[in-house]
Amino acid sequence: MPRAYIGRVADAQLGERLGRVGAVLVEGVKGCGKTETARRVAASEVALDLDLVSRQTAQIDPARILDGPAPRLIDEWQVVPEVWNAVRRAVDSRAADGQFILTGSATPSDDAARHSGAGRFSRLRMRPLSLAESGLSSAEVSLAGVLGGDPVEAGRSRLGLGELIDEVCHGGWPRDRSRPVAQAARNAADLVDELAFGDIKTVGDIRRDPVRVRALLRSLARNTATEAATATLAEDAARGGVSLRPETAAAYLDALERLMVYEPLTAWSPVLRDKARVRRRPKHHLVDPALACALLNAGPAELGRDLKTFGLLFESLAVRDLRVYADAAYARVKHYRDNTGLEVDLVIDAGYRRWAAFEVKLAGSKPATDQAAKNLLRFAAKVDTQSAGAPVCLGVITAQGQAYTRPDGVALIPLAALGP
Repeated sequence: MPRAYIGRVADAQLGERLGRVGAVLVEGVKGCGKTETARRVAASEVALDLDLVSRQTAQIDPARILDGPAPRLIDEWQVVPEVWNAVRRAVDSRAADGQFILTGSATPSDDAARHSGAGRFSRLRMRPLSLAESGLSSAEVSLAGVLGGDPVEAGRSRLGLGELIDEVCHGGWPRDRSRPVAQAARNAADLVDELAFGDIKTVGDIRRDPVRVRALLRSLARNTATEAATATLAEDAARGGVSLRPETAAAYLDALERLMVYEPLTAWSPVLRDKARVRRRPKHHLVDPALACALLNAGPAELGRDLKTFGLLFESLAVRDLRVYADAAYARVKHYRDNTGLEVDLVIDAGYRRWAAFEVKLAGSKPATDQAAKNLLRFAAKVDTQSAGAPVCLGVITAQGQAYTRPDGVALIPLAALGP
């Protein structure tokens, strides 16, 4: 029996884009649900990764596979990169919105002959299911509402600590939503193997050793939510007896980013009131913390005994979810760190003079949240609000409890009460 479709935040985003541009590129890691989301609105489709005849046709004359009722879905377009320019030309020729949906689980190597697509394409990134999409968050606190200035007044987490640990191990893969944790975790491990031993060979022209790729993935898992240098990642990968030079690690990281399995969190660089210097190194995150669990061979029992590691994976879970919600508000998730040691886990950059900052705390105790609130207020005081504007929200994202706003203006928001 076919699985029931799980509604996605991207559904509305896709519909909105089809109403204003000729083609929409839906990107995302393999298995995150791109094709099913696109099929909901497509009138015809061709799958270049599965249909050999269509793939061969596209390699000879890409325009020939574009015929069909619009919107026409071209699944895994990057298998024949020449399709990009053919779609661009068709959009120009037809002069109508909503003509094509391209889906892709990898970004091809840069090609000077491929037009940028500006004015014809809109890019939409999809990720594994957020807690709100999975029905595990009450979604009583809307991130879009918070960015619009709505006060945080109510909202309660539906999940206890044990359930959050299970969810980090389970992951947000739509095909696994109804499976028990052990089965979903095994599928996440299989996906890691597929990426390391198969998909990695499809991006770029450099030969990549699957054993070293997997060692680097394990290093990324061990360094989740940190700013470890590439040389540090390479050195850490050697713990498993695999030699990896920093320049090789950098090339592998680029390939993993093209496969959209590795999604570093870039730094936010506001104008500051003082002379502190902003650090620009990204934080390391895999697209779903379940991949890190699979690489660490850590299940619910292991994480329940190691709350320090779980705390880092919980932060990665928050990054995954807030990226989903922020994208729907045309905002971007970043982090902050300066040379004085001040850091903030998440900064939501919502455009001109509109931003919010959040600390992520597994422990929702008063001492922990007091310290997080103090950190956020110190950070806000350093930002030049004449340039960046005042924050629309300062908040602490917690694992459990009730959402409310403290007397100092800092909001406490359980992750499982957040939504788009």
